[in-house]
Amino acid sequence: MHDADVAAAREPAWVVTDSLSQVTDDICRPLGARPTALWWAGLLASTAAMLAGVAAVGYQIATGIGTWGLNRTVGWAFDITNFVFWIGIGHAGTLISAILFLLRQRWRTSVNRAAEAMTLFAVMCAGIFPVIHMGRPWLAFWMIPYPNMRGSLWINFRSPLVWDFFAISTYFTISLVFWYVGLMPDLATVRDRARPGIGRRLATWFSLGWNGSYRTWRHYEIVYLLLAGLATPLVISVHTIVSWDFATAVIPGWHATIFPPYFVAGAIFSGMAMVLTLMIVARTTMRLERYITHRHVDAMSKLVIATSGMVALAYGTEFFMALYSANRYEQFVFMNRALGPFAWAYWTMVASNVLVPQLLWFKAVRRNLGVVFAVSIVVNIGMWFERFTIIVTSLHRDFLPSSWAGYAPTSIEVATLLGSFGLFFTCFLIFCRFIPVIAIAEVKGVIGTPASAAARAPAETGEPMPALAGTEA
Repeated sequence: MHDADVAAAREPAWVVTDSLSQVTDDICRPLGARPTALWWAGLLASTAAMLAGVAAVGYQIATGIGTWGLNRTVGWAFDITNFVFWIGIGHAGTLISAILFLLRQRWRTSVNRAAEAMTLFAVMCAGIFPVIHMGRPWLAFWMIPYPNMRGSLWINFRSPLVWDFFAISTYFTISLVFWYVGLMPDLATVRDRARPGIGRRLATWFSLGWNGSYRTWRHYEIVYLLLAGLATPLVISVHTIVSWDFATAVIPGWHATIFPPYFVAGAIFSGMAMVLTLMIVARTTMRLERYITHRHVDAMSKLVIATSGMVALAYGTEFFMALYSANRYEQFVFMNRALGPFAWAYWTMVASNVLVPQLLWFKAVRRNLGVVFAVSIVVNIGMWFERFTIIVTSLHRDFLPSSWAGYAPTSIEVATLLGSFGLFFTCFLIFCRFIPVIAIAEVKGVIGTPASAAARAPAETGEPMPALAGTEA
């Protein structure tokens, strides 16, 4: 037996339940029940936000990007800020599903399904912004290197817009395949439990004849392992390519080799914060306390602390290198960030991404879901301001003082940002309604019996036992 297998056998069970059938019943229960008033209220609010964004984008396309607050000095602002933000949010899904799977982290089984779905929805939101930033989105197909009749005229492979196109399309495709393959056993479970009708026919079609045989499971596990190995480099490469949008420029504040690891750490940081936000809400509203425990929240909180330290190191390194370089333009940019017109955005970023996450060092804080939820929201606000600070403060003060300009977002830009959040939460609410939020087949591999958990819980975990079925007060 491998050392990892021995360690896994000695590890306390991450999920405690009476039987395997109870896992299926608990996770599939929301799919067969009528939507709650809370779900309808959330869907109504998110749909309204999405429609506001659709109206804003439609007006912007019809009128032009002059509806944004851009000028000749600040050519990138809200649009690219939102693009980088959403790409970062999507990184946690691949981290949890692929990297932690290869590292045999058993706690991932309760959150990987929702994290993967979150990745897909976040990448969908991210893909909107480069397209509408073109000004003529109906010509977006020009970024595809397809055979044409234009002679030597070809796409500019040195353009960051083309890099982003390939990064987004590749990441979305691999994430979608990975998510779907992991979903197949659970779709077969839904198929076997569903009443005759369109829902059962869809589950039957998408489960691709899954029969649960040894041969089927063996092939499934091989494919899943290969996809995890293929998806792992994407965690590093996709946000590295996004960072090159800035690092390959000669603009002070952007032209830095630290950007790839800096952006990757920040992406995982913001993605894990969003996973915490969504899973704490799902845990409470869908009665999944048995499957998303305090130990799961504790593990994710520790990842947030680790990546917060990496981001803080990057902030300090940027200032040190500006000072050490003796480049007055580089030094001016960073002093301008901290003390200039957008100092409020910079210090909001520092407080949210460096100071607030330090609360998670305390076990009592990590056990308080309300505080963890608040910290996760603050982190995502801070990460949005990080992207805004990097982009706008490096542009609004040009080499020539005569070219200096300010920037303020217009209502169209704010509505577009609101619409992207509306799209994200609308997709996530629909996902929660029709697809198992937790991977049933994977959770069954990490459950423990009540007797073994009762023997371990007081001594090893310090966490009170969850109430067993039929014994609730």
